[in-house]
Amino acid sequence: MEKNRISGVLRNFFLPEINKRLLLRIIFLAVAVYVLFSVFQPSFISGSSMEPSWKDGGFTFSFRLRYLFSPPARGDVVTIGYFGRKMLLKRVVAVAGDTVEFREGKLLVNGAVQYESYVILPCKWNTPPVTVREGYCYVVGDNRSMSSREHKFGEVELNRITGGPLF
Repeated sequence: MEKNRISGVLRNFFLPEINKRLLLRIIFLAVAVYVLFSVFQPSFISGSSMEPSWKDGGFTFSFRLRYLFSPPARGDVVTIGYFGRKMLLKRVVAVAGDTVEFREGKLLVNGAVQYESYVILPCKWNTPPVTVREGYCYVVGDNRSMSSREHKFGEVELNRITGGPLF
């Protein structure tokens, strides 16, 4: 009995009950924040490549587990890891095995013109037909009227796709 009393006094001397609860709360909070930011990555929208769907200067969270069990499909908006911690939002227009091209302001996938309600102005550029390789998908921005390279991104490896936006 005396031994239990002494060990209890020593234990409480080093870590009183109030401090145990506080320490457990701090550990729980740290683990929760780590899990939250491992699953949901904050993403700032920079540039006009996805307008009108996503506005420049906007903010969203990328759900990192979205494509854990299946690859992105045509029409999905994805986040792509780009040069370190920078993230890009782009739309998947073709998947592995598809042939994609832009001709006279229209997107053609496997020779068929695609209707895209989110594209307001047609693109001003043409591309030769490209067959998307296995393990890749073809992505572009929604604002196709812009002529910069950022708006017509092209093939991206599936392992560079980090998730999809939540809202």
